[in-house]
Amino acid sequence: MESTRVSRPRIESIDIVRGAVMVLMALDHVRVFAGVPAGGPTAAVFLTRWVTHFCAPAFFLLAGTSAFLRGAGPVSAPSLPRWLVTRGALLVLLELTLIRFCWTFNMDVAHYVLAGVIWSLGWSMILLAAVSRLPLGVIATLGLVMIAGHDMIPGFLGEERAALLGRAWGPLLRVLYFGGGIAFRGGQEPSFFVLYSLVPWWGVMCAGFAFGKAMTRDQAERRNWCVRAGVLATALFIALRATQLYGDRPWVPAPGEEPWAPGWIMFLSTTKYPASLQFLLMTLGPTLIAIGVLEGVSTRFTRWLAVFGRVPMFYYLLHIPLIHLLALVLAAIRTPQAVGWLFGNHPLLPPPVPDGYMWPLPLLYAATIGAVQVLHPICRWYDKARAERRWTWTAYI
Repeated sequence: MESTRVSRPRIESIDIVRGAVMVLMALDHVRVFAGVPAGGPTAAVFLTRWVTHFCAPAFFLLAGTSAFLRGAGPVSAPSLPRWLVTRGALLVLLELTLIRFCWTFNMDVAHYVLAGVIWSLGWSMILLAAVSRLPLGVIATLGLVMIAGHDMIPGFLGEERAALLGRAWGPLLRVLYFGGGIAFRGGQEPSFFVLYSLVPWWGVMCAGFAFGKAMTRDQAERRNWCVRAGVLATALFIALRATQLYGDRPWVPAPGEEPWAPGWIMFLSTTKYPASLQFLLMTLGPTLIAIGVLEGVSTRFTRWLAVFGRVPMFYYLLHIPLIHLLALVLAAIRTPQAVGWLFGNHPLLPPPVPDGYMWPLPLLYAATIGAVQVLHPICRWYDKARAERRWTWTAYI
């Protein structure tokens, strides 16, 4: 089915940064199937995971920005709120069905369904649709309050948290903020796991929507705005982390406690689930700086990255099954006895990594490079097809 072609100007620096975080996301997801732990006291393993922390914050921020730019441009039907609701509902459905299967290659839905990043992204779009017609200052305030204020919730509830989560509305509280497992139909064991709660991620998307206004300025203005805002956010992270005043758990061991890692690792080890203020400042600050610095930059490499940044959801839907299949091939060659492990409930609840299976880091990085190289020509084809608007559904993927 063909649709009317609508030309919308793109901001190349956003596509470049989004493309870069897509590549980093592939690194993290290869790590999952490689059996490499999510961080730890070893510098190489910690940094392999840490650099991928930029992915989700950039995802949500730039999804909000793209929504604003879509609404500000020459958009044909459907309207922005309708488009946000439709796309958000589609993302939620994909997370619970296709994406779940691509992660696990099993059909054990009764025992494991994950509400991951795409689930939260979809619901955040639906919620953004509800406020998208409000004054931009109100949306910005809403986003910043969620980002900056949500770390007060655990302290405010104190010992009441467990009691609240045990009541009838406990599952809703987990979806909104606390995350964790939810048992349905009277089951004793949880089967639905919320990894990305809606707060503060909806707040990041709202902030990104307001940020879109800055990206409508001329190139020099938005470069300066992004760099200044990014430097401010990064400096605030350093100040809050150094003083341990607010926004995350302390990183300096209490008297008598042994440090679990070198000090610099503990300093950078912030809370992602739910994403703390310090985690978001640590990641969004450099992201904004990168967007500003890359304004007007065009090299062979940045153009290569921008292809992924123009079709991020298409890339996402392809990269997980590709990486999973690649892991199965490597397991059949290296450790045939461990092939069954790759049909576990990844990424959150797989069985223990079989002895001898964990990949060395050079293999992990080589597999990541190989995967993104395979995906690039496919994404380039889809980018061209979507630019020509050959099919209606390309507006949603």
